[in-house]
Formats: sequence, structure tokens, C-alpha cells
Amino acid sequence: MAPVDPSSSKNIVVSGGARGIGRALSRIFLETGHRVFVFDVDEDELKHTTTAHLAKYHKEGKVGSAICNLRDAKSIRSKVVEAGKFFDGRIDVLINNGSIASPYWKDEKTMEDPDTLDEWQAYIDTNLTSAFAMSQACIPYMKARIADSEKGSHLSEGASPVIINIGSFRAHQSDPNQEGYAASKAGQLGLTQSMAISLGNQGIRVNLIAPGRIKVAHESKEGDEAGADFEGQVSQKDIDDHPTNRAGRPKDIVDAALYLMDAGFVTGVSTHLCILRKNGRSNPK
Repeated sequence: MAPVDPSSSKNIVVSGGARGIGRALSRIFLETGHRVFVFDVDEDELKHTTTAHLAKYHKEGKVGSAICNLRDAKSIRSKVVEAGKFFDGRIDVLINNGSIASPYWKDEKTMEDPDTLDEWQAYIDTNLTSAFAMSQACIPYMKARIADSEKGSHLSEGASPVIINIGSFRAHQSDPNQEGYAASKAGQLGLTQSMAISLGNQGIRVNLIAPGRIKVAHESKEGDEAGADFEGQVSQKDIDDHPTNRAGRPKDIVDAALYLMDAGFVTGVSTHLCILRKNGRSNPK
């Protein structure tokens, strides 16, 4: 992937960026020539990603990080201030990637079990409320400046700042016992469209990427130590389940994000990557 011109380099905040999709996003953004600030709640994983996996960029001062509890609005607001300082007051892209990754209730519970209510709240707080709180905190660093009225996106070939929510195809195509996950990801659809309208007059675009099944075990400290790769995770079921004849790579999400970052006429859009075959069909029902 060709690096961007230094004058086109963007300042990017990635939540949940220490492992999985978030780590791949952070790494490839840096490889492309952008600067990145990573949020994560896992201190050990965050340290490994920023100082070992991304050591080159850490030494060059191109990647910053902060431990952040996405269920704590005060933590989010204070850490966004840190990111703003790292970027000298300007954030161009926010990737709301942090979420609870497992779509099922714990211990094979069903929604009939009253104990799922606490898990429900955790899904909503982490997957949906945090995206709102992160976006809210980043607005002062992303919104149009006075000068933009004269040199705004309507006069420029460049794209305006963008918030990208990482959703899921499960918002449309759930399996049993995924109510908390599916509902939180479906909520992101409405949030994305509403924010796109509300923030448009401030020069901020808002879009969503809804991936299918993505294999991410290699994007972690444990994966690095084991020498894991994407190919070793793909099963015959992944081939059978997907119209693309494979599961998704983290880079598939990055490719979509890079497009949305530069697609200046795209806002309020949900980009679906690949969903599962169901009874011979590949469209969500």
C-alpha cells in the first residue's frame, strides 16, 4: 500500500486498538503515513502493541496511546484530551472500534435467564454508548474552523473529517442467543445515520463498516509469540459459509476505512463487507 503524501497525513484515534481489527487498523494507518492514537483497556496488550509490535512508529513519535475504560464517560473525555494534545489540537479520523467481541451470552445462557440483563447492559455500554461518548468528546477537535467557511470542503478536493463506527453484519443477520450483541450493533446503524445529519453542518462525516466474520487471533501478543497467521485460522466452515469462500481478514476492514476516509461525498452510509450464506442465500433477511 503506497504511503500518502506527508501533506495528506491524518491524525487518527482508534478505540480498542491494541488487538484484533483495531491493531490492524492502527498498523496499516501508520504504514500508510498517518499518525495514530490508540485507546484500549488492556494495559499489557496496549504496551506490547505500541512499544513492540509498532516499535518503529513509537520511536518516531507517530503513535500514542492511553488506557481507557470505554464504559466510563469521564475516562473517555480525559483520554481524548490526551489524544488532542498528542495531535496538536486536531483529530481528522475517529474509529469507534472498541467493543465486546463475543456475540453470545456467556456460559451458553439464553435470554430467558435473568442473569443476561447485566450482560445486556455491558453490550450496550461498550458497543453503543461508548461510540456516542467517544464521538461527543472528539467533536471539538474535528469540527470545522472559522477559516473553513472560506476554504471548506465545498471548495477543496480533500475529504472532511470522518467518524467511522465498526459495526457488524449481526445487526441484520443474528444467530440464536445474540440479542445483546445484535441489538447494540443495530443501534450503531441508527447512531451513524443520526450523527451524520447532526454533525454535517460542522464538517464531520459519519459512516459505518459492518463486517462479516473476521479472523483476528494473529493480531495479538499471544498470536505474535505463537507465530500465528490468518491462513491457519480459516476452516472449511469459513469457506462454506461465505460467498467469498473465505473468512474476512482484518485488512478488509482497513481497506474499507481508507476508502471512507477519502470519500468526501460519503456520509451516513453503512458499508457491508461480507455476510454469511443462509439456506443458499447471501442477503440479510
